[in-house]
Amino acid sequence: MRYFQEGNFVPHNLSHMKKILLAGLLVVPIFPAAFSQQPNTKQIFRDIEKQVEYLLVNMDTIPVGPKGQDAGPRTFVNGGLKMVHPNDWTSGFFPALLWYLYEYTGKKEWKGWAQLFSDRIRNEQYSTNTHDLGFMIYCPFGNGYRLTGDSSYRSVIIQAARSLSTRFNPVPGVIRSWDHHKAEWQYPVIIDNMMNLELLFRATELTRDSSFYRIAVSHADKTLANHFRPDNSSYHVVDYNPATGAVNRKVTAQGYSDSSAWARGQAWGLYGYTMTYRFTRDPRYLRQAEAIAQFILARADQLPDLVPYWDYNAPGIPDAPKDASAAAITAAALFELAGFSKAPDYRGYAQKILASLTSHYRSPIGQNGGFLLLHSTGHHPAGSEIDVPIIYADYYYVEALMRSLQKR
Repeated sequence: MRYFQEGNFVPHNLSHMKKILLAGLLVVPIFPAAFSQQPNTKQIFRDIEKQVEYLLVNMDTIPVGPKGQDAGPRTFVNGGLKMVHPNDWTSGFFPALLWYLYEYTGKKEWKGWAQLFSDRIRNEQYSTNTHDLGFMIYCPFGNGYRLTGDSSYRSVIIQAARSLSTRFNPVPGVIRSWDHHKAEWQYPVIIDNMMNLELLFRATELTRDSSFYRIAVSHADKTLANHFRPDNSSYHVVDYNPATGAVNRKVTAQGYSDSSAWARGQAWGLYGYTMTYRFTRDPRYLRQAEAIAQFILARADQLPDLVPYWDYNAPGIPDAPKDASAAAITAAALFELAGFSKAPDYRGYAQKILASLTSHYRSPIGQNGGFLLLHSTGHHPAGSEIDVPIIYADYYYVEALMRSLQKR
């Protein structure tokens, strides 16, 4: 895009960018139909830049709602772009993706956009009514601090860790997930919550306050003890008695059944325990990550394109909806796991997932609201976000691409 290349792009002015694009300065090609198992990463990122530029333009057509639902995009449904409030659990993924674009390209324009959208959710650092601060705050501000050294980002990370810590109960030894449906749950903990521990581990590194670390380890240990079945698949939800620490029941909310393996849940577990090993070097966590990986890889023969159905036990396979987000998260996790494990070729499997997503799941540029990946599933039992683009699929796809560039 010429205006970007000239370096005089003003990221706060979406309307100006829209006028430029409509004036015909942006040529919008279609993604190639197929890639080999070794995709042309430079071309992929050029395509990603064009698609994200289109998404920014598309956002300019969305009026700011009365509740300030302008933090960033979540999905594209029925021909419309869905924006979210800063307190939505997905609000951090778009600015985090923008930070990766800045890291890969070095272009100050992407840095400007990343700063702008990160600032829109900055105040969520004080939120104590959600367990999702790792997604909301650490993904964007962790990347932002890593790339810029901005001391204000460091402060945001530390405050968010303090806020998340308020949700820890030492009796069950875990961080509470949901506050809703209190008549249904006493103290619910979901496998997704493993992803938020990175915020706590990093806060200890930044402050030398070991309380964050101890909370994270306690949560990882209790989840290891209570969330996994003998085959190393995981339940989605474990409900605890907050007074005694006893497990009330083990169920699912977003999977097919209480005994099934919800695909994105398996990916969260794989990523979470790989990351936890990175910070602790406790071999128990590495063994668990490897065990989850083996559960996933053992089902590869069900998946010619290596992208799972929304649940590994979903009814209607092979006609059940797919979940590209689960594949992207799995690929990102396997790239990291490959650097720690002496087990089979996790890196090669991650490369094959990336190649499949790139070849068969990417949106044509200028379509689908500007999202990168098609065919994700959000909450199938609730009939929500089925076979649509979703921003966290895009984020972990780009993260997987970035990790694919790192040497083992």
